Amino acid sequence: MSAPISRYPVPTLAQVPDDIRERILEVQAKAGFVPNVFLALAHRPAEWRAFVAYHDALMLKEGGGLSKGDREMIVVATSSANHCLYCVVAHGAILRVYEKKPLVADQVAINWRKADITPRQRSMLEFALKVCERSHEVSDADFGALREHGFSDEDAWDIVAITAFFGMSNRMANAIGMKPNDEFYLMGRVPKAKA
Repeated sequence: MSAPISRYPVPTLAQVPDDIRERILEVQAKAGFVPNVFLALAHRPAEWRAFVAYHDALMLKEGGGLSKGDREMIVVATSSANHCLYCVVAHGAILRVYEKKPLVADQVAINWRKADITPRQRSMLEFALKVCERSHEVSDADFGALREHGFSDEDAWDIVAITAFFGMSNRMANAIGMKPNDEFYLMGRVPKAKA
């Protein structure tokens, strides 16, 4: 018997509105499974739509100074600071895939200062963690430090927005008891078998 994925009722695919079902099926086709977050948050369809829209605006954004791997790295580091099992495991898997580094997510989650990442990424995480833990202390000097590593002020906005959005996500996942899918634990750790 597996543990429930949420403290709240989790709808089946047949019970969710058509637009949500269509998106979930797209994700399932791409990933090979349905990430639990999609079903757990579908408990409230209007909030699901808002959550997914903002997630996509931040995490699927094209252009700018942050790669998809950078974005996932911010999520892993700040979710670790917020003690969010779901987001560390799920986004750690995506980070491993984007960066093609099977060890990086564990390193970033445990101690990003010692992780095998670039000085530029270290600067990015320094800023993200300050936003996560002490946003009231963010100053012009913090933006200046990012600029020294080639980040624009728009990139800084992205770092702030990702950190803030996942701060909300972390708190929701923790409070409703969201469990990560087993599939996430191995994703990106070993190369896929070639067909």
